[in-house]
Amino acid sequence: MPVDRWPDSLRLLLAEPARGLWSAVLGPLGGRLQDLRPRSVSVQPDGAATVQFSAGVVWSGGRESRESLVAATGSRIPHGADVLERSAAGRALRVGVWRWPSDPALPGLAWAASAREVGTRLAGLVPATGGPRLRLRSYRPGRRAVIEARYPDGPRYLKVVPPSAVDRLVARHELLAGPVPAAPVLTATADGVLVLPGLPGTPLRALLSGEAGRLPSPEELERVLDALPSGMATLTPRGRRAPADGLVRAGSYAAVLGLVSPELRPRLDVLTAALAAADPGVHEPVPVHGDFYESQLLVDDGAVVGLLDVDTAGCGHRIDDWATLLAHLVLLEQVLPDPAVAVRYAREIEDAVLRRWPAEQVRPRVAAVLLGLATGPFRVQQPDWPALTSARLALAEEWAG
Repeated sequence: MPVDRWPDSLRLLLAEPARGLWSAVLGPLGGRLQDLRPRSVSVQPDGAATVQFSAGVVWSGGRESRESLVAATGSRIPHGADVLERSAAGRALRVGVWRWPSDPALPGLAWAASAREVGTRLAGLVPATGGPRLRLRSYRPGRRAVIEARYPDGPRYLKVVPPSAVDRLVARHELLAGPVPAAPVLTATADGVLVLPGLPGTPLRALLSGEAGRLPSPEELERVLDALPSGMATLTPRGRRAPADGLVRAGSYAAVLGLVSPELRPRLDVLTAALAAADPGVHEPVPVHGDFYESQLLVDDGAVVGLLDVDTAGCGHRIDDWATLLAHLVLLEQVLPDPAVAVRYAREIEDAVLRRWPAEQVRPRVAAVLLGLATGPFRVQQPDWPALTSARLALAEEWAG
């Protein structure tokens, strides 16, 4: 592991100094750190990082607890975080810290993570059948969280975002729900919580993993994409010129990989040069999902009955939605214990895509998405992440030719 060649932020947060950082934070609160391990790591091209830790803590009086702790550096420090100064390689480094669920960028998370608070606030939206059981479905510190509230009559999902993002996200759901099977917003709060109903269907990812069920045809997938309303042209996500366009972000993906795996930089230079030289073609701007892959699709008997995570929906190029799906599908061959179904389906989707667009435009786009997915093993801190990262990069190189 190239720790000595990492940027200062990672050497501070992922090496031994991290224990000293959290001991200093927890000590004044009456806590003593027992163990600490990183659970997820997000790195920006400029070296700014966010690390979520799982920590065992012994409190005054002997009580023990498992804590979720977050540290962020540089541009990833949200307003309102407690900030410490630490030294890394002789340089002063500012570190923002917080404990779950007190995320300074997600003020609504504090109540959305409490079953009692959720039960009280959602009392008018569900039958009076008792309080919910909560399950955390995803958490990206400083960015968003999704919490499932389980009720006897079905789940409600609490999507927690920065308050400034609420209006844009509500507008997306209002525009999409109906034309496509996206969830309507039951209610939204000013502190950043959208409440959504559960949707029917089985995740396509489960079907590709071997669960029985008919897979959606390429024609069914295209039907859903064709149903995206034209009004989405006004909803391009902030900071994105073209949703789902991996070619635009290939340089950023490579920069991040180069920071965490410096030994890969020669390969990354060759790959990004090839992607920069690829023929992008001329493509009409159309409504796109922006993050179209198997985990976003709920299926019933071959029909798509649920479309998730519309945060990235906007105006882009249809070829990029398909390249995103195809890249995720071909990666499943490396990820699933039994990838036979996924391999066959990937070939079916690939054939359909190549009947519509030339390979010299499709393959670089798939390679660019795979380059972005190559950051995954490091992000979730898999034990053998260096080898897995290299293997994903090899897959991107194969698709880039």
